[in-house]
Amino acid sequence: MARPRTKRRKPDPIKAWVKRLDRTRPGLVIYVLDQLSGFYDRPTWERRWDPTSELVLTILTQNSADTNAERAYLELRKAYPADGLPQVHSPGPGWGGTGLPDGATPDWLQVEQVPLEELIEVIRPGGLPVAKAKGIQAALRFIREQRGDHSLEFLGEMPALDARDWLTQIPGVGKKTASVMLLFCFGLPLMPVDRHVERVSRRVGLLPKETAHTDPHDVFLAMLRPDQMYEAHVNLIRHGRRVCHAQRPEHERCPLRDRCRFVNPKAI
Repeated sequence: MARPRTKRRKPDPIKAWVKRLDRTRPGLVIYVLDQLSGFYDRPTWERRWDPTSELVLTILTQNSADTNAERAYLELRKAYPADGLPQVHSPGPGWGGTGLPDGATPDWLQVEQVPLEELIEVIRPGGLPVAKAKGIQAALRFIREQRGDHSLEFLGEMPALDARDWLTQIPGVGKKTASVMLLFCFGLPLMPVDRHVERVSRRVGLLPKETAHTDPHDVFLAMLRPDQMYEAHVNLIRHGRRVCHAQRPEHERCPLRDRCRFVNPKAI
């Protein structure tokens, strides 16, 4: 009697892409990292803010300039001061803002429980205040109901993907927001992919053109070593903002142009 035929497992599209990239464009990842670190610098991870502040700031940056998000966060500090909470220190600028002065963490319980209309007005300088006020309150409520307070320090003790999965249970928190918070707060090996990172990576050819079955966050997790993720994230964002603009990229200044498929579709 013939044995029943077993179904062949479909190949993992992410693993297939990484193998293809290694075969057809050897050394591209190292080339991109080295060229960008020579053009900018090789950034060193340093914690900036407490994780709940980082999460709220990341929500405030969604579809807004970082400087506006920082203004909205400062308004939260002024409107809802918390006595006795530890001072937070930002050792440097955020993703593209000017950085925050030292100051106390806002009273998150107040932020969670104030009338929505009030919070909307407080964070209005950050742009899209209605959606962001709803998102911030929903996130704070979820954290408190799950943990009993608003602290997220426990995430630093978890494996990176488990911590990301926990955060993405929060309504409105996706992989990018979760990865930003975990990378910048704890140095966990995750690769946030915003519009700048994705634009530069697709133009150079680090990411495949077809994305239906290849989430860019997970492609980078398979492509990069854990110790490369912070550097890759920071410098790809810098490059997207300063040189590889969405409109009129400055090819003559670009350190990646010799191997960029946006410049030369046949580049290796």
